[in-house]
Amino acid sequence: MNDAIKILDKTFKKSIPEETIISSIDKIAEKINTDLRDDNPLFISILNGSFMFASDLMKRIDFPCEISFVKIASYHGTSSSGEMLELIGLKENLKGRTIVVVEDLVDSGQTMSKVLEIVQNRGAGKIRIATLFFKPGAIQHNISLDYVAMEIPNDFIVGYGLDYDGYGRNLRDIYTVVE
Repeated sequence: MNDAIKILDKTFKKSIPEETIISSIDKIAEKINTDLRDDNPLFISILNGSFMFASDLMKRIDFPCEISFVKIASYHGTSSSGEMLELIGLKENLKGRTIVVVEDLVDSGQTMSKVLEIVQNRGAGKIRIATLFFKPGAIQHNISLDYVAMEIPNDFIVGYGLDYDGYGRNLRDIYTVVE
């Protein structure tokens, strides 16, 4: 794969290789395996962006657990729209359950705040957050992240499940937009 790619009207350069991503997922999976082994957790993956992260994370969880998916749209183009729309809801009973919210990227924290509100309102017990990427320079909501694979700058990225207007999710590496 090239070090620079074009998606629609933007150019992106490779910034994080797949091997680095996988190594970071290995580390948080080890911690989850230690922390939550006896909790029978339900992993809730936020679609569409977290599908690759959730897949690779779940392959490394070595105890019985469940996974479910919820879809919330909050992005248009390269910036957060501030709008949220729950498209697919949870069917599982969350009362008293340990929940691990699996997210591709936490930047402003708005999406995560909405997800936390949903699972709290459904009676979840212990709630943990696992994110592949965290942009500390963009956070606007007070949320506690339990498992952070990588902290990154506040740049727009694509690849490994993350997209630009629907494109780029299939890329194995992470690419950063070139201004």
